[in-house]
Amino acid sequence: MSQNMKNQVTHRHWILVASMLAMFMAAIEVTIVATAMPTIIAELGGFSQFGWVFSIYLLTQAISVPVYGRLADLWGRKRVFFIGTGLFLTGSVLCGFAGTMGGLILFRAVQGLGAGAIMPLTSTIIADVYPPKERAAIQGWLSSVWGVAAIVGPLTGAWLVQHFNWALIFWVNVPIGLVSMLLLGRYFPESKSTGAHRLNLTGSGLLMLSASALLVALLQAQSLAGWIVGGLLLLALLAGAMLVRHERRSAMPLFPLSIWRSRVLLAGNAGNLLIGAAMMGISAFLPTWIQGIHGGTPLQAGSMLAMMSIGWPLASTLSARLMQRTSYRFTALLGSLLLIAGSGLLLTLQRESPIWHAGVFAFVIGTGMGMTSTTFLIAVQNTADFAIRGVCTASIMFSRMLGSALGTAIMGAVLNYNLLVRLPQYQDPVQQVMSHSERQHIAPAGLEIMLDQIAHSLHWVFVVSVLMAFMSLVVSRLIPARRPD
Repeated sequence: MSQNMKNQVTHRHWILVASMLAMFMAAIEVTIVATAMPTIIAELGGFSQFGWVFSIYLLTQAISVPVYGRLADLWGRKRVFFIGTGLFLTGSVLCGFAGTMGGLILFRAVQGLGAGAIMPLTSTIIADVYPPKERAAIQGWLSSVWGVAAIVGPLTGAWLVQHFNWALIFWVNVPIGLVSMLLLGRYFPESKSTGAHRLNLTGSGLLMLSASALLVALLQAQSLAGWIVGGLLLLALLAGAMLVRHERRSAMPLFPLSIWRSRVLLAGNAGNLLIGAAMMGISAFLPTWIQGIHGGTPLQAGSMLAMMSIGWPLASTLSARLMQRTSYRFTALLGSLLLIAGSGLLLTLQRESPIWHAGVFAFVIGTGMGMTSTTFLIAVQNTADFAIRGVCTASIMFSRMLGSALGTAIMGAVLNYNLLVRLPQYQDPVQQVMSHSERQHIAPAGLEIMLDQIAHSLHWVFVVSVLMAFMSLVVSRLIPARRPD
């Protein structure tokens, strides 16, 4: 934090409230929309496009995060936050007026473009107004928003679609976003880099092209033809190579060269890439175990996942005290060990295991993720200069999103390969056991075989998650063995 800004800030608590409101708005968007999607599909139709409602939001959010980070350093945090939040709220309003599934997907893209500013900018603003010793504790408060959203989102979404029009699940963001903008407009003193005000448009375009091609290939691999996926991956590789070449020659690189020269910044990005990938082992595939193997309900699956969202902010808050008493490295290593333990415990799940076991294991994984992610973020923010803090924070968020897409693709491929080898005579066996109507028509003996083989296949998915957790342990050793200054 610059001394000039430190002297201007007199209402930090209101800035924190504004940041938490913005974070809550982005966090609840995921859970509240997922709850309402069956109702939306029943009215708009287009079930075949269901996946794009979520994929397009993730795609546009991910590719815009680094751009907003650089803009925040050039134009100032407040101005860019207003641009991003305004775009997000505009998309939210338009989503409520969507009359077709195609229109909803288009407006979700607009939402995602705005959401790319909210996550990195709220963390950067907090880093600007709080000194290094306080940042970890405050980031814990921001993380707690996700735990609240994990509980409030599904309940609010279910209540709104039951008693009102589904459009309200999008419009509920508007008052929250406006209050956040008003508070930051009133209490946050604008500060920005005094360097040249230029945006690397060529680098931004190449990054968007490379990231878009990669994420579309990964997220839609199962629904696209093989040659299309291959073409997208080749395009991502070529655009990435051109980006690297351009960045080396650019006077104003999109990602500062110091990111690639600093061991801390490299470790922070690599660690969040692995955290995002490992997280998908539970977020995407644990519900399959609960509903498919155990025969649980969607509510039970959602409740077990909520345990991860509860463990995350609790550990994030605890990590602040640990960093002050020990070091960045110790806290990151402890978080990695918890992540390994929780992922390893998933391997002990059996068909007869009580559902609450999955919740306990999810909680342990959440504590590991909360501890490691917060430590990596604080270490990076405390290392980066003020002039590049925005883009460095954005790079952390981008790495986690990219890791989530990579993790989903890798683990999905592992699951599909195992199912193909173990159950070659069945087409889409997971869908058959997940669907109540289809499951009733499967012979008991055949159902037992399918459940056993699907369970073994899911175990291999959890093995991949464990391996990624071990890799985070290696990366954690690159973090400095010192306390926050």
